[in-house]
Amino acid sequence: MNPMLGVCYYPEHWPEDWWETDARRMAELGIKMVRIGEFAWSRLEPTPGNLQLDWMIRAMDVLGRHGLKVIVGTPTATPPRWMIDKHPDMLAVDRDGRRKGFGSRRHYDFSHLGYREEAARITRILAEALSGHPALAGWQTDNEYGCHGTTYSYSAAARDGFRAWLRQRYGTIEALNQAWGTVFWSMEYNGFEQIELPNLLVCEAAPAHELDFRRYSSDQVAAFNRAQYDILKARRPDLPVIHNFMSRYAEFDHFDVGETLDIASWDSYPIGHLATSNEPDEIKRHYMRQGDPDNAAFHHDLYRAVGHGRWWVMEQQPGPVNWGQSNPDPLPGMTRLWAWEAFAHGAEVVSYFRWRQAPFAQEQMHAGLLRPDSEPAPAYHEAGQVARELAETGIAGVAGQGRIAIVYDYQSEWAWEIQPQAAGFRHGDHVRALYSAFRKHGLDVDVLPPSTSSLAGYDIVAIPALLAWTDALREAVASFDGHLLVGPRSGSKTQNFAIPARLGPDLPQNLLDARVMRVDSLPDGVEIAVKGGGAARLWREKTEGGAEVVMEDVEGVPVLLSQGKLFYLTASGDRALIQRVADYLIAEADTPILTLPAGVRCRTRGGFRIYVNYSSGPQTIVPAEDEKGYVLGGTELPAAGVSVAKLATAG
Repeated sequence: MNPMLGVCYYPEHWPEDWWETDARRMAELGIKMVRIGEFAWSRLEPTPGNLQLDWMIRAMDVLGRHGLKVIVGTPTATPPRWMIDKHPDMLAVDRDGRRKGFGSRRHYDFSHLGYREEAARITRILAEALSGHPALAGWQTDNEYGCHGTTYSYSAAARDGFRAWLRQRYGTIEALNQAWGTVFWSMEYNGFEQIELPNLLVCEAAPAHELDFRRYSSDQVAAFNRAQYDILKARRPDLPVIHNFMSRYAEFDHFDVGETLDIASWDSYPIGHLATSNEPDEIKRHYMRQGDPDNAAFHHDLYRAVGHGRWWVMEQQPGPVNWGQSNPDPLPGMTRLWAWEAFAHGAEVVSYFRWRQAPFAQEQMHAGLLRPDSEPAPAYHEAGQVARELAETGIAGVAGQGRIAIVYDYQSEWAWEIQPQAAGFRHGDHVRALYSAFRKHGLDVDVLPPSTSSLAGYDIVAIPALLAWTDALREAVASFDGHLLVGPRSGSKTQNFAIPARLGPDLPQNLLDARVMRVDSLPDGVEIAVKGGGAARLWREKTEGGAEVVMEDVEGVPVLLSQGKLFYLTASGDRALIQRVADYLIAEADTPILTLPAGVRCRTRGGFRIYVNYSSGPQTIVPAEDEKGYVLGGTELPAAGVSVAKLATAG
């Protein structure tokens, strides 16, 4: 598929006599794909069994007449009010035992089997009514699973489901007691029916109890998606099923959900995501109108992995959003840059959210391609420019395997939230820090799941802050011929959240002769300088064994160990230390790099290398040896600029 632009459209929000003009203008702008329907249940079924699908079919007719293809969203993220009357216990319960209410969105409990069947029912109705429509190009399941902290529910339905899940996982209560370590504090159970959810306790639950509840909750999201996927694929096996994930959201395992998707997508709001992130204030100020230069790219690569190579941006920020404490206007050119960057990382479609800014309800301050009065907003013109440039440059192909890979693990995100030991220790922060350090050198970086069984073809693979080894990953590590960076904290627990018998990093001595004998966690703001540059922060490990010391801190504590091509990082580092470690690995692996100015990033797709400038001023790029000229832009990159070089290997 050649890359194309899309837009999110809500025909139910606008008078029907506007639809024709909207569709014509979309087509003239260069839009090819339109998503509709994901919040429309109350218009599709105003009262139980009273189906009103004709308006959606007419909207698809209009869009199709103008050559537009349609993605239909199942409306299960916003069940109508009558659904609550029918299933009053379908509302989720928060950690403090309070039942959530109707009046916004995502007001359902993944564990509620009655609602799951209602979701399957409306999905089946849509599949039967719309699957033959000539404009239909695919389906989106639900919308942003888990958004607003809705993955976890502490309801009776969740309790009963959790008990059944535990019985299936462990078989006997004795096995569960052993796995959870319930002999501690006399927490032993005599039967599964005694087990409650890990909330409303005097202090913390057993970490294995909390981790299993998160695993269970994640499985409910996957099961919810599978129910819709099976229905949609049974009706039209040739059409893709998609879901739109989010940035820095890890309450469920996206790789598991991806097993019942044909395409992964995500909703990219670079400025909004930066504003709500834990990045330092100076980064937030510097990139206030551009977004973090590496956050969107990381998620592009993550969701390419979740989608097994196929991925979209389902919602691309077009201007100020409405959900941050402040919502800056993007730097002129950024909505063009963000689209081009997504295409560089292999996106098939970049879809702007939304066509027209709504003048009512919760998102009325969220910009669209059109203003509320239907006049073009700034992003309208930038989207049209992208559409023309795609046609002129002929960008095609896929984002090939990079030289660098980083393992990202959702269970490790959960584990270090459950037992951080050092406040602020997060798996995702370690992953993103290394990703950024490698990417600053123009290196293409892949994101891998912990189920990866082969690391072949990579120069360097990083496995930071991993809870526990999977069998597949152990085998991959043992057979890997490249340079491997492990730690900190990787392999420090078993899958049952216990310290392994041979201690972390729990690797055979022939791979790494090192064991963590003690952990020193540091208060926020305290740093230990590392000889040669950089500093350790939050987390330090004191090790024993025969591995070679490559770097140490000013107190003589080893920071980077090596044994052959395997390296172990014993500490969380500041940006300077992480960059230094990445640079060291690059030099050891003799991996060729590019010289990029500050704020400039790039990625290769097919026979092209796409450069983007996140800095607020112009930058000059140095052409790489494998480039033979530019099909867009040149060596001078203005602020928010894009240049596309053709590679010599492209012919």
